[in-house]
Parts: sequence; structure tokens; C-alpha cells
Amino acid sequence: MSIALFPHRLALRQALARLTAKPLATFLSALVVAIALSLPALGLVLMDNLGGLARGVSGKPEISAFLKREVSAEQAQRVENRLQADKRIAALRFVPRDLALKQLAARGGFADVSGALVENPLPDAFIIEPTGENPAVFEAIRTALAAMPEVAHVQLDSAWVERLHAAVELGRWSMLLLAGLLGAALVIVTFNTIRLQILTQRHEITVSLLLGATRNFVRRPFLYFGLLQGLLGGLVAWALVEGVMALIAPRIEDLARSYNIVLDLHGPTPLQAAGLLAFAALLGWLGAGLSVRRHLHDGAVD
Repeated sequence: MSIALFPHRLALRQALARLTAKPLATFLSALVVAIALSLPALGLVLMDNLGGLARGVSGKPEISAFLKREVSAEQAQRVENRLQADKRIAALRFVPRDLALKQLAARGGFADVSGALVENPLPDAFIIEPTGENPAVFEAIRTALAAMPEVAHVQLDSAWVERLHAAVELGRWSMLLLAGLLGAALVIVTFNTIRLQILTQRHEITVSLLLGATRNFVRRPFLYFGLLQGLLGGLVAWALVEGVMALIAPRIEDLARSYNIVLDLHGPTPLQAAGLLAFAALLGWLGAGLSVRRHLHDGAVD
């Protein structure tokens, strides 16, 4: 087993020697990779935080049915009986107009305005919690409520949450697309870096091939160099994302608190960090592999 792994260990040591031989150039190359990857990585982390907020505030969707002002108490009771008999409804709560006005004054800061009103303008309402989480059931209940002659308006309270979910999903896919585009650019950068190395060492490579070295033996150090360079860039990108999140998270949380929104922002999760490092290493390996195949296998060095 150790004999089979010896060529890989040798190639890895050669790649590390090339990386450490020019530390400034290595750092600058890793910084280019990090800057390109940190933008989509930061966007995905922010989308993940917003997605957690959406999941946290969504809860069970509710449907609000507002009755017409001329509906009497007896008619409202009949509506309530019909709704209680509907098996699609898990919970039902009646909110009389007087209670709604008190809640509005307490929560909305309209105590002075509500006190000056001659007549309560708010209608009676039913707050309905549907059974299950099937959107088709929610829409069916909303349609049935809207068809009742006693009902003036029906509002599905989870609609804004659905829009937030859609916006988060759009942002997540946009960041993934950006990561793909920047990843392609990084493959090109690694391709050219390895190309320059091959051209610089072309005489050494030619002599090695003439002495019997296989192409796999020659190409392994370049492949490991690309992988290590990408991995180093991924580590720097991880550090950049962590640093940016540490700087902006308190400010975003303070802004959210001013709107009575509780946010607890976090940096990349261990799984996200591992994905970032793996993606960066894969880009480096791919760029190096394409360059080696182009300039070694196609006879550019021979």
C-alpha cells in the first residue's frame, strides 16, 4: 500500500515545495481565488440566514375572513358553525370588532386615534388555521370563504412568507450561478498558471520523459499544485466570509431590531465551509488537469 502511495506522496511534496518557493506569488494567487469565491459564498450565507428567518416566522399559515359590517351576531354564529364542520380547518378563532380595535390600539400605537373615533370601523373576523401544509387546501378554503355572502374580504396571511421564500430561493440560485461563472474564470486562471510552470520547466520535463518517466509521473505534481492552490484560496475565502460576517452581522441585527425583527446571523456552517473548500480544490484540480492535458498530452513539451 505504501509503495502504491509513494508517487503521490512525492508529487505532493514537490507541489508543496513549489508553493513555498514563492510565498508572495502563492499568496496573491490564493487571494485572487478567495476574492472570486468569497462573493458568492457570502451571498449564500446571507441567503441561508434569510431562509432561516423565513422558516422561523412562517409558522402555521392562517386565513383571515372579514365579515361584512351589516352581518348580525346570529349570522356570524351560523358562519362559525359552518366553518367548524369543515374538516379542512384545524382551528378557528372569532375576533369581534371591539377586540380588534383594542388590539390595534395596543400593538399599532393608534391609541389616540382609536379613542377619537365615533364608531368602530373594523369588522368582525374569523382567524382560520388550515389542516396540513398543502397550498392547494389553503387556496380552496380561501375560495370557499370568499363565496360566502357574509364575508367581505379574505386574506391568506402566509402570502408574504411565500414571497419571502421565493425571493430567498431566487437569491440562492443567483449566487450559485455567480459561483459557477466565477469558478469558470478561476479554472482559466489555474490553467494559465500551470501552463507557465510547464513552459518554465519544459527542458526538465523533456529530460525526465527521455529518461523513462511516465506522463502520469510528470503530471501529478502539477495536479497537486492546482489542488493545493485552490484549497489555499478556499481557506482564505472562508476567512474573508467569516470576517465580513463578523463586521456586518451586529449592524444588520441592530437594523432588524428597529423593525421588531429578531435576527441571529451566523457565518458559514461546517457543511458550507467544507463545501467551499471542496469546490475551490476541485476548481484548482480541474484547471491544472486541463492545462496538463493540453500542454503535456498534446505534445507541447516534447
